[in-house]
Amino acid sequence: MNTFDDVLAANAEYQQSFVDPGLPGRAAKGLAVVTCMDSRIDPLGLLGLAPGDAKILRTAGARVTDDVLRSLVLAHYLLGVERVMVLAHTDCGMAKARDEDVHAAVRAQAGIDSRSLEFRTIADQDATLQADVQRVRSSPYLPADMPVVGGVYDVRTGAVTITVP
Repeated sequence: MNTFDDVLAANAEYQQSFVDPGLPGRAAKGLAVVTCMDSRIDPLGLLGLAPGDAKILRTAGARVTDDVLRSLVLAHYLLGVERVMVLAHTDCGMAKARDEDVHAAVRAQAGIDSRSLEFRTIADQDATLQADVQRVRSSPYLPADMPVVGGVYDVRTGAVTITVP
């Protein structure tokens, strides 16, 4: 059995009932959501959105990296994004380790020196979220008046709380 047979078989089934909805590539609600790659998060569902409504950018810890900023600039100027929500979450693995811990785990498990990578683990989730929101707000490539908020999604209750208005 191929490593990807399960997902390719699922895709074959999906194709049988797939109907192209004809959605444009633009964000219908003008929203970009930067959230974590945690598989417990359903960004569209938890915000009452449908496919085509928003651009979803996922990174470990919902961190605003250079690539997220690049994507937000493209999303704004080419894809209709007019507002950004940075959405962290409770029980985040990125807040349970330090970069040094991740480097040690990679070395122990694979014998690889990963110190050239910055994992951007999170020592203080509130401070990190504030800094990441500010990073979007202060980007010289995005409008200074673009609405940007930061919030936390509770993986146990489903509630979103805006902590950086």
